[in-house]
Amino acid sequence: MMMLVVGLVVFFTIHLIPTTPALRSGLVERYGEGAYKIAFSVASLIAFVVIVIGYHKMQLTLGSKNPVLFEAPTWSRHLAMVLMIPAFIFLVAAYVPSRIKAALKHPMLVAVKIWALAHLLANGDAASLVLFSSFLAFAVYDRISLKKRGEAGGVAGDTPVMNDIIVVVAGLALYAAMVSFGHQYLIGVPIVG
Repeated sequence: MMMLVVGLVVFFTIHLIPTTPALRSGLVERYGEGAYKIAFSVASLIAFVVIVIGYHKMQLTLGSKNPVLFEAPTWSRHLAMVLMIPAFIFLVAAYVPSRIKAALKHPMLVAVKIWALAHLLANGDAASLVLFSSFLAFAVYDRISLKKRGEAGGVAGDTPVMNDIIVVVAGLALYAAMVSFGHQYLIGVPIVG
């Protein structure tokens, strides 16, 4: 559990920097925009890898080190599968100018909240509760922080309908890939079969 918790603490500490404009501005002023973005990305990736490895290790040690606190009912797993469809679409929308992105304003945060909630519904072990509740809480905090800072998000102006089609198709393709083999390969937990 220690590796998972350390990864989460480092990951969210790094992600607190953009929520504090004065701190971010000071770092950019001192080191430059490019260096800040590279350092932020590398540190975030390393912390994310530590989270994934820590979580994977905990999944292999169900029992005293990772107790199951409740058994998720079958319906909650089916609901989680359904919730993940819009989560993947919104994840793609974060990177493609579209009406979906404009409507959601911050589609990455919406995707993370849905992803975390879906996984909280489907998993009752301690490591899952720590991981997914942490991401859900941070996504809620970050959204509130964005509102307070006046960062509206979204996309100004009209975007072609084709962009929305691209977002939906790419999101569904990503969902299909994750369900069929990605979750097993990346996380070590098969979704189907």
